[in-house]
Order: sequence, then structure tokens, then C-alpha cells
Amino acid sequence: MTAYLLRGAAPLGGPTRDLLLHDGRIADPADAPTNAVTVDAAGLVALPGLVDLHTHLREPGREDSETVLTGSQAAAMGGFTAVHAMANTDPVADTAGVVEQVHNLGRVAGYVDVRPVGAVTVGLAGQRLAELGAMADSAARVRVFSDDGTCVSDAVLMRRALEYVKAFDGVIAQHAQEPRLTEGAQMNEGAMSGVLGMRGWPAVAEEAVIARDCLLAGHVGSRLHVCHVSTAGSVELIRWAKTKGWAVTAEVTPHHLMLTDELASTYDPLYKVNPPLRTAEDVDALRAGLADGTIDCVATDHAPHPTEDKECEWAAAAMGMLGLETAVSVVQHAMVDTGLLDWAAVADRMSVRPAAIGSLGDHGGTLEPGSAANVVLVDPSSLRTIDPRESVSLSRNTPYAGLELPGRVVATFLRGRATVLDGKLQ
Repeated sequence: MTAYLLRGAAPLGGPTRDLLLHDGRIADPADAPTNAVTVDAAGLVALPGLVDLHTHLREPGREDSETVLTGSQAAAMGGFTAVHAMANTDPVADTAGVVEQVHNLGRVAGYVDVRPVGAVTVGLAGQRLAELGAMADSAARVRVFSDDGTCVSDAVLMRRALEYVKAFDGVIAQHAQEPRLTEGAQMNEGAMSGVLGMRGWPAVAEEAVIARDCLLAGHVGSRLHVCHVSTAGSVELIRWAKTKGWAVTAEVTPHHLMLTDELASTYDPLYKVNPPLRTAEDVDALRAGLADGTIDCVATDHAPHPTEDKECEWAAAAMGMLGLETAVSVVQHAMVDTGLLDWAAVADRMSVRPAAIGSLGDHGGTLEPGSAANVVLVDPSSLRTIDPRESVSLSRNTPYAGLELPGRVVATFLRGRATVLDGKLQ
């Protein structure tokens, strides 16, 4: 394996030093072999490889929008070394066979570690539990289970799932959306939905499920992870649950840290997403919650869609946005450049904590000798205008098209192997 000597990097945004990536580990630069490839990392921030708890790779079943290969490449370009592939594929990842297929496709692609997320219920139908134990015992070693895209709305079923995964320290990742309160909803319920005449999606539809599930997790002593938190009230509920000592964690997406429901006034379906974009007040609360650690991590909810599913009228359009290749830039814009997080805290929220939640042993490292050489180099001084045509994803549904964002991933290393170098796939 090629050894890489990263000259003059700033680990976690701190003092500069050299990093040696050798034999899959971070090593002492004094031990660099003579044939090591030198990378000029002056002016670059070194972070442990990023971990995404919430990625839609679409394969099997929707290879027209993304594949494990193309999604893995997009992840590497965004600085990720591990992603969790959501279960709402076709067929659904609700059996050991399907999660092993996704796991194997990730290994063949080789750009990131692909960890399949298993469905909580058979077919995401919310009627009976899927093969949680079989998926956990499979070669994919599933530890995160979610019906994302739909909510496990049955309280008894949710309780049983939480109880079941305790046996192997699994976690249930809930898509918090009370279905009866969101029937036919098109956007956030508020002043803007009234102006536009669209059926609203109330904040309480998310918050009611979060409150219930926090209580259930505390009752059974199990791990709950709340997907894509989007409201100020949700932040307060999660903060309350943590004061109780319950094992509740949560994520926020980059787009919910930056975009608001006012964008729906364009009627451009690029801004149609689940949960919907909320108000500026919600964005402020989400940023504050991520800053103080109430929200544990940033997760992209990368949701690729083919052009025909987005270039249509709003009501008929699919929900979702691309997120992998722009995540670092949006987090820098929303959190670092505003002084809410430093780069060490970004490493915590985008690598260390998500790796712990997903039970990824060799990710979320410290950048100290002996750690796995999962490393990303970011140029924080770079400014780029987002051009969808430059994406390596099969889809183009980015909400940031034409926007100038800071930060660029220069290099990504997976266990010491360069997957991205000089901003290009290897």
C-alpha cells in the first residue's frame, strides 16, 4: 500500500504538523518510508474521515437515481469514509440477504465503508418486525435499524423494536412523523403555507412522535436515534430526554441548518423535502442545538432522484435533496464561519459521534499515531459555486445550485488509501 506523508496539515484546525498514513494506520512521520508520496497540506484542515448515518444509495431497485458505486463516490468526494445506507430500497432491506447484498456492493466499490441500515418492519409497512436478529448476525453486522421514509407509528411495535435491539446493542433510528397529522402535507405549516395555499406539515407531527419515543426508550432502557430533526420544539424535547439520562441521540441535516420554508415560494421542487424546510427560528434553534451538543451529529439524508421526479409540479414531485458532496461546505457556512463550532467540534459532530452511534469501531479516530488512517483534508479558504453538472452522483437535485459556498474537500483517505486526491476521484 502506498504511504502518504501529509505535510503541514492542521489537525482539527489546530497547530500544523505532518501526518503519515502507512499500512492503514496513522504513524509517526519520522518513520516515513523513502517512497512515501508527499502531499502538500499547507493551509488544509485535517479531520478524521466523516461518517454519515443517513444516506440513500437507492440500490437495489432505483439504480436510475443512484447506485452503491456512484453514491460511494459522491460520499468520498464529500470527505466521508463511511455511510449508512437506508433500507427503503426495492426490495426493502428487511432481510439478511438484502443487507448482505448492499454490504457486498459497498466492498466491491471500495470508496467508503457501506454499512446497511436494516428495516424495522417488514416492507416498511409498520405491521410486524423485520428480521432484526438475522440482520444483526449477518456478514453486514447491522446495528442501525430504521423505516426512514415512513414512521414506526405503532407505539407497541416501536416498544418491541427497542426491546429487541438491546440484545446486540442496536439502535432504532426513527423517522418522526405522525402520519395522520401530515396526510397530503406539502410543506411546513406556517405563515408561508398559508400565503401559498399549500397544505401544511405541522411541527407537532414531528414533536409528538419524538416525545413518545423518548419516553419509550427511557422505559425499556434502549437506544433511540432521532432522524433529521427539523423543529425548535424537537430540540427542546431531545434536550429534556438527555437530562433524564436516556440513551437518546439525534441528527440534523445540512439543509435544515441553512434553508427555510420561504424557498417554497419559488414552487421549485428542489426544495421539497421530508421533513420540510422550516422557519428561520427553527434553523436558529437547530444550529444552537448542534453547537451545544443536544443534537449529536450532522447526517446528510442524501436523497437522489432522477430528473423526471423533480422537474414537475410541486405536488407530484418526489421529496429529497442531494447532500453528500456539499455537507462540509454547508456546515462550514452555517456553523464554523458563524463561530458556533470550531473544526474540532465539526470532527466530533461529523465523525466521532456518528461513528459511535453506528458502532463503527475503526472510524471517528483521533488523528494520533495508531488510529485508523481514515482522514479528510479540507481547504477552508476555498470558495466554490455549486454546479450540479459537476456532481458524481447520478442525480442532480441539489438545492444549492448556483450558490457560492466555502470549503472544499481536497483529499480523502480510507484506511490509508487515497479515494480522492487533489479534488479528484482515484
